[in-house]
Amino acid sequence: MSIEFTYALMAAYAVLNCISFALFGIDKRKAVRGTYRIKESTLLAAGLVGPFGATTGMEVFRHKTKKPKFKVIYVFLLAHLIVLAFLVSDLRF
Repeated sequence: MSIEFTYALMAAYAVLNCISFALFGIDKRKAVRGTYRIKESTLLAAGLVGPFGATTGMEVFRHKTKKPKFKVIYVFLLAHLIVLAFLVSDLRF
């Protein structure tokens, strides 16, 4: 795998996490205003692909932290950490 491709993947992963963070912030603002909300399934999917952003968004915006089904995002985060640790240990720059 080329170094350029690796950097592109890292950038895409960072963007996915930023989007996850933003979705939790947007949903919190909509909840406060009482307007149409983002579906929970969308937030959970965002947590699956961008768990760093999702968990940060949950904590920063104090949003969905008490809902039991959103505890699974912490499991997603752990899974991503394990995979990333494996990938980083395997990289040879």
